[in-house]
Amino acid sequence: MNLSEIKSKEIMPGYHGKMVHANTMSWVFWDVEKDAEVPEHFHIHEQIMHVVEGTFEFTLDGKTNIYHPGDVVIIPSNAPHSGKALTKCKLMDIFSPVREEYR
Repeated sequence: MNLSEIKSKEIMPGYHGKMVHANTMSWVFWDVEKDAEVPEHFHIHEQIMHVVEGTFEFTLDGKTNIYHPGDVVIIPSNAPHSGKALTKCKLMDIFSPVREEYR
């Protein structure tokens, strides 16, 4: 499999993702438009977010930080979180278990 062969899906406004699914995890490669927001939410999945390019504002459990290329955030299961792309961004997310709704 090659990322160039995976069709991108707009999961929410401004968040275009290429999804890779294994038996127990999902790996998502996001292209995020500047100013695109993810409203506060939570899910059963553990999540690891990696900022590849750009500047991303992220709030986890009520604490807001600004993240840059190379930064990694671990998001525990059921932890409330939200985010906003301050610039155009490339992000990677890993979820466990699989994000079935992203298939």
